[in-house]
Amino acid sequence: MRRQLSLDVLVGADERRRALCDDVRAGLGGPEKHIPPAWFYDDAGSRLFDEITRLPEYYPTRAERSILASRAADIAIATRADTLVEIGSGTSDKTRILLDAMAAARHLERIVLFDISHEVLADAAETLGRRYDVDVHAVVGDFRHHLGSIPAGGRQLWAFLGGTIGNLLPTARRRFLDRVRQQMGRDAHLLLGTDLVKDVGRLIAAYDDSAGVTAAFNRNVLAVVNRELHAGFDPDAFGHRVRWDPDERWIEMRLRATRAHTVVVADLDLAVDFRAGEEILTEISAKFTPSQVADELAAAGLAPRAAWRDDAGDFQLTLARPGN
Repeated sequence: MRRQLSLDVLVGADERRRALCDDVRAGLGGPEKHIPPAWFYDDAGSRLFDEITRLPEYYPTRAERSILASRAADIAIATRADTLVEIGSGTSDKTRILLDAMAAARHLERIVLFDISHEVLADAAETLGRRYDVDVHAVVGDFRHHLGSIPAGGRQLWAFLGGTIGNLLPTARRRFLDRVRQQMGRDAHLLLGTDLVKDVGRLIAAYDDSAGVTAAFNRNVLAVVNRELHAGFDPDAFGHRVRWDPDERWIEMRLRATRAHTVVVADLDLAVDFRAGEEILTEISAKFTPSQVADELAAAGLAPRAAWRDDAGDFQLTLARPGN
């Protein structure tokens, strides 16, 4: 039987540009400057992040992979899922461990990939379709707006990995989990990756590596705004800063102006004044306790079934399903 590969494009070039314009105008036009982390990931940013995941200081990718390697077969058996739905799939590199286990259990029938990057998503869909000989449905979309476009059908395992949920503010996390719960079928499961609270020194090092790769990744967002909106940012005029907020329990990545200057964003007819030392918030990365993960899932109507941590206790995968 001929397998099908389908691609739905919900966010094209025009929509991405409008979203970037809105985010930059809102983020740089107010007193507390910020640029959402979604704009890190052009081609250069994606390459830099891939490099980050291999740095000795950056433990989350290795920790999550180790859990998947030891528990993927258990997850496949427990869920009996025949469809994997991956949110923020990227290259789906780690997810192949899950797919291998689902295929070995003779359950795998379909893969649904959801990501905002058209090119990366199309490549991953084609690669996975060939590797597993199953139908692949790829959706180019923004999970803040387009989760309702994920196709239904099958016994689904939704995967949101990499600790990406920590990049959302608490209210946005709740909205996301609510939407996932509403979209999932009654027999579906959610596999959620969360980074755990740990020694502050290790947390800081993971986002401020000695080789300066994360600093380059952080500054790359300015290159994106320069290219896409004809802005005049000098990336060398901003230092990479990382801090731990103990009250919110999250890491903040910021860009700090090294001198007073003005940046013009020509396409928005916007002039942005910076004082020396003024900062742009580019990312938060929340860290969780196991009980917090369970509570946030329960608040969204998702009942945890199992949770696994790596040997060092750095990272957790939680398997949940819609509650009664």
